[in-house]
Amino acid sequence: MENIGTLQVEKAEAQPHLLQSFRVWAMIGLLSFGGPAAQISLMHRVIVEEKKWLSEKQYLNALSFCMLLPGPEAMQLATYVGWRLHGVAGGLMAGLLFVIPGAIVVLSLAMIYAAFGQVPIIETLFFGIKAAVLVIVIEALLRVSRKALHSKEHWLIAGVSFVAIFFLGLPFPVIVLMAALYGFVRLSQENTDDDPVAARPKLSRTLRTTLLWSAIWLVPIIALSNATGSNQILSDLGWFFSKLAVVTFGGAYAVLAYMGQDVVVTNGWLNAGQMMDGLGLAETTPGPLILVTEFVGYLSAYQHDNGNSFVMGLMGAMVALWATFAPCFMWIFAGAPYIEWINSQPRLKGALSGITAAVVGVILNLSVWFAVHVFFEEVALEQRGILQLWVPDLASLDWSVVIVSLISGVLLLRLHWKIPTVLCMAAATAFILKSIY
Repeated sequence: MENIGTLQVEKAEAQPHLLQSFRVWAMIGLLSFGGPAAQISLMHRVIVEEKKWLSEKQYLNALSFCMLLPGPEAMQLATYVGWRLHGVAGGLMAGLLFVIPGAIVVLSLAMIYAAFGQVPIIETLFFGIKAAVLVIVIEALLRVSRKALHSKEHWLIAGVSFVAIFFLGLPFPVIVLMAALYGFVRLSQENTDDDPVAARPKLSRTLRTTLLWSAIWLVPIIALSNATGSNQILSDLGWFFSKLAVVTFGGAYAVLAYMGQDVVVTNGWLNAGQMMDGLGLAETTPGPLILVTEFVGYLSAYQHDNGNSFVMGLMGAMVALWATFAPCFMWIFAGAPYIEWINSQPRLKGALSGITAAVVGVILNLSVWFAVHVFFEEVALEQRGILQLWVPDLASLDWSVVIVSLISGVLLLRLHWKIPTVLCMAAATAFILKSIY
């Protein structure tokens, strides 16, 4: 064991240099396709299994904490890992590198979309990547569940959480709260290992961090409030996405539920078709799925008052990114020091253990949702009594996806090819199949 500040870190390998971490986070940012389930899986494989920078337990504790926060949990998990390794500088580096590659791609595609509409060849390449990502998600889900679910009660929590969110449509915060309460009462006795007692972080430092990052986040948005005329759209976008950053617990899918109707119906910034196209782009590009906010920001400002202004679109995208991700750094830098302290308190540790088990069920929900929407072109959400069911049209099964997924499964799981090579092969295979059919 070695001390880093007040934290106790399990020393599996020498702590990486900042440059080494930079290269790893840049690689993760470029390969983080497939939404939160795939991104969490990719980071687990790299950070825990390959680099051994965090132990399994540390990773799952951090994941459980990040799932409690509003905003994109995968990006916040990356920020936490970077912070743990290199402090605030490391957290900023990891968080930004997790977002920037995808943000560049989404911005480029948003500009092409605004100017020319949909581009089939780009959709085809990213379609192949989605099929390969599905294999990565399934592999990591199995690994995480084996290491996170230690008892029958853990399996019970994971199963109930999956049913509650997938079949009953219960809000994510409710599921997490129930799991935390159950763990607080029932699971504290099983945490008898000899973890060192971590010092409780100073409240004054937490307050200073919160005030600093609140100012970094909100001062630019307040400055935009003085904008008038055509620039008023930038202020509206800033406050709209700032509100989403605070109220959207449960990750990107929760954001979409809040955002879709307001963007299309209430504000009229986009039409329904544009909103769905933006979601499709975000799902098939690297980076957090919540980058759909960048697409919305660009297109809303670009076509405001029929101006079709590239400059306004670029500014709208920047405002959306700022309002979406600046709060994420505040949540982590203020709250991350408490993770180790929580883990050293039996009752709180029991609650965190319950949340960790629930997170497995939530990841399973995301994985099934992702698989259904990748394999089938037409999927409908049907309500049957108290149950909700995602029902695919069996006739819309895309055999190209099946073929690409099978090939990717063999390359990744059987032949153990590297993820970048598998993704490139999947994109090329999809292009060939679509050209044939």
